[in-house]
Amino acid sequence: MTQPLDVLTQMLLQAARDAGADGADAKAVRATSLTVDVRGSALEQAERAEGTDIGLRVFVGKRVATVSASDTSQRTVDEMAARAVAMAREAPEDPYATLADPDQLAHGWDIDALELFDPTPEPSPETLQEDAAQAEAAALAIEGVTQVQSASGGYSAQEIHFSTSKGFSGGYARTDRGLSCVAIAGTGAGMERDYDGDSRLFQSDLRNPAEIGRKAGERAVARLDARKPPTGSYPVLFDERISSSLIGHLLSAVNGQAIARGASFLRDAMGEVVLPEALSVIEDPHRPRTSGSRPFDGEGLPTKKRIIVENGVLTGWTLDLATAAKLELTPTGNAARGTSSGPMPMNWNIELTQGTASFDDLVRDMGTGLIVTSMIGSTINPNTGDYSRGASGLWVENGEITHAINECTIAGNLRDMLRSIVPANDARTHLSRVVPSLLVPGMTLAGA
Repeated sequence: MTQPLDVLTQMLLQAARDAGADGADAKAVRATSLTVDVRGSALEQAERAEGTDIGLRVFVGKRVATVSASDTSQRTVDEMAARAVAMAREAPEDPYATLADPDQLAHGWDIDALELFDPTPEPSPETLQEDAAQAEAAALAIEGVTQVQSASGGYSAQEIHFSTSKGFSGGYARTDRGLSCVAIAGTGAGMERDYDGDSRLFQSDLRNPAEIGRKAGERAVARLDARKPPTGSYPVLFDERISSSLIGHLLSAVNGQAIARGASFLRDAMGEVVLPEALSVIEDPHRPRTSGSRPFDGEGLPTKKRIIVENGVLTGWTLDLATAAKLELTPTGNAARGTSSGPMPMNWNIELTQGTASFDDLVRDMGTGLIVTSMIGSTINPNTGDYSRGASGLWVENGEITHAINECTIAGNLRDMLRSIVPANDARTHLSRVVPSLLVPGMTLAGA
């Protein structure tokens, strides 16, 4: 008989108490996933997975251990608890390890308001195959596309429950639906590829398969006859598909773990200007139908809307209980954890202030420079912010796109780059990270 997840987490907590733990928390996840791949208009592969994972973290004084399993029998639960307690007794003390106190815990959330679960039936493999086939056909219809590397449709559903020995118990369900297409243009050594895709919580929000395939094909064709750029200092426009990576570097630099270790180029920047004055970074874990939304974090603390950067000024770190204790600050409700690992700070939904100019306006205004549409590799110094990445994209001359670019390197320093960014107004607002295309007025370019 399949146990409800709240019952499983309580079984884990009871087993931990019986094994001698001073405190514990437990997480249970029941998941279903279905993926279908199409190639040459025929089904290439179909995969379905179902399972339940459980995880237990125990405290023996200030010593901590975490164990996990995919078997939910009482025997396994008891063995997990005994093993975890034995491991904890041998572990070194962690002065910052703790469970949230009752007055810190979340309560009274409205899970329906977040709209994380699509109640419509799970799509059949035939439906996913048809969607993928439509995307593939649309890509192949684009002149210059010679083949489609992959066209895939997918669905997943998860139930999640989390409980602690200090009285917290909560759970929710979520769904994810996705469709993607990778198109190849050209032949031989001149082949280029690009992609498009969409991922939503609700099937009704998913973009049309034909639109996804067409866009993948057009992007692949646009990359043909690529050249290396000249070496020098030029404006670089990060396309909206990849611009969130720049804000991702900022978020990593204000993560409590990096700050506590002193391994951040923003470790001394609290209260200082890190973005242009007109820009703010807002975290909102309560946006409906968004993948980064959740009513509570991985330690049972309530999630809440907060401002990370306000009018260009850095206002706060991203903290779980442990990093907050290390820094003698208040946790921000940003703990994330799986069944096999302990908590760590993580951001939820992020939004950067959008600009007033369109993407085309920025292309026109940049004069001569590079539009980056994809990046590979990464050499980033987290302590100094020195930045260097392989890139490809489109070259701009006199405000007009002239040809494709590949095999180049872009370099700069993240503090300087972030303080000078100019945002467009083209961000996709359904994403967990709402970040428009970003123009960096000056970076070093070099042909690889």
